[in-house]
Parts: sequence; structure tokens; C-alpha cells
Amino acid sequence: MNAPETDRLPAGTPSPRERFSADWLSRREWLDGRSRSHCLTGLAADWLAARPGALGGPRGIVDLGCGSGSNLRFLAPRLPGPQRWRLVDHDPALLALARRHGATLRDPAGARLALEACCRDLAPVDDGLLAGADLVVASALFDLVSRPWAEALVAAAAGRHQALLFTLSVDGDWAFLDAAGQRLEDDEDAAVRALFQAHQRRDKGLGPALGGDAPAVLAAAMAAAGYRVESAATPWHLAAGERELLPLAEQLVQGWHDAALAQAPQEQARLFRWRSRRLAGLAAGELGLTVGHRDLLALPPLSAGGA
Repeated sequence: MNAPETDRLPAGTPSPRERFSADWLSRREWLDGRSRSHCLTGLAADWLAARPGALGGPRGIVDLGCGSGSNLRFLAPRLPGPQRWRLVDHDPALLALARRHGATLRDPAGARLALEACCRDLAPVDDGLLAGADLVVASALFDLVSRPWAEALVAAAAGRHQALLFTLSVDGDWAFLDAAGQRLEDDEDAAVRALFQAHQRRDKGLGPALGGDAPAVLAAAMAAAGYRVESAATPWHLAAGERELLPLAEQLVQGWHDAALAQAPQEQARLFRWRSRRLAGLAAGELGLTVGHRDLLALPPLSAGGA
């Protein structure tokens, strides 16, 4: 999910119930909206509009790990109505926030959304998780889950002929940018990035986490299940001197530092120096950041009722 470890409660504790602060989710929402694929969202909307049996009735949408509702806020005005959403998250406070925001939203025709809040863990993948959905969505989730869980989710959705729109899955890559927007190659950055990537793969409660392998694993599982798969690179780009995004950039660097330190505590002094140098460059407006993400859309085969 790319959230700094300091924003997970309790800090540094791997768990399927890792909690992300509303502050972090709010800070990243605007950047997510700027980065994600509007093309894949449009294709999902077209599929929903043409789905046999859906015309005249609510389109069922399940949002897995909905957090404070950023995915709902982005998609609801862009998907055809009427819409019936089931918001799934383990955190009751974030779930209540998502539902409160959702009550003010409208579909493109101006109709209110039907909303259901479901407070539960993502495991097991069962009828209670996916039943009634035409489209299953999730954002910034799959780096935290294991390969068996992801494959089980895709297989279960395929068996129900449900479409999948999974956005902003991190691919494990990040780098600093110079003032011209060019990627900087730095040995210290590479060392920290390798430690961070190793930390990403720790067990978060659903088995060893996919980390940056998530987009490739998901795409392979989707194709194996018979889906038509579309993919788009959706990296975050925070330009040098983009002051409104400086707090988020600083949180990212702090999170990478904390993950690397947890992975290699013997490198504390070296990591402190790296963090101080990179935070100073961001504050001076000399550095920007890029963080790799990918969006995936999986549509059922035409013979399964897809459009």
C-alpha cells in the first residue's frame, strides 16, 4: 500500500489488520487520482453499461480494503448507475468515514448510491466477500497479500463472471528525480530500495506478501483464469519543488528508511545519513520522487456474459 511504516498502528507490526491513518490516505488521494488510468476506468464503465442483465438494475460493486473511501469517490461519478456498493475493510473507523463520504456521492445520472459497510478481514475469500458483485475493485492493496490469497481471489471472481479493476498496485520500484525530472541513479538509494523491497515481502497476515511482484502475479492469475486483461503503468511523479506534495514525499522517505532499518538494524548510522541527505534535497526543492504502480482491468470472456 506504500504507506510509511510510521502510519501503521502498531508501528512495525506485520498484521492483516494493519491500519493506515486517515491523514496518510487523505494526502495520497489527490496524487492517486492524478496517476491512475482513466482509460481502464472507462473500459470498466463500458463493460458495466453493456453487461447483460444489469440494465435497469443496480450494478453491484465490491471495494476490497476500501479504507476511507478514495476508490469509491473516484469511481462512483465515472461508472454507470444505478450503483450498489459493498465497502469492505477491517478498520471500523475508516469504514465509517468511507460510508459518510459515500452518502454525499451521486452516479453520473445524479442518483444516490446504495451503500453497505462490511467490517471484516479479507480472508477467507468466500461468498460473504464477493457475492452480488458485477465488478470487484481494490486500490493500493495487493503488495500486502500473498500469492495464494491473490490467486484464490481471482479464481473466485472468475467463477462468478465478475470483472476486476485493481488500481495503483506498487511494482517495487522508486527513485529520486533531479530538478529536470530525470531519474537519479545512486548506490545508496539502490541499497535502501533493496532493503525496502525485502521488507515488503514480509508476512502481513495472509502469508508472505507479494510486494512489488503483485502486478505481475495478478496479471498471470487473471490470464490463467480466462480473463481479458488490460494493464497500464500508473506511477506517482512528485516533481522537485512541488511544495503541496512535500509532506507526502517526506512521509515516503521516512517510511522507506523505517522499513530498511527494520530489515537491517545494523545499518542504522548509514540509513540515518541517507534519510537526512534525501530529506534535505526534497526540502530544498532540488529533488522529486517517482514511485512505480500499475493498474489492471480483467474482463470475463465474452461467452461468460462479458461485453
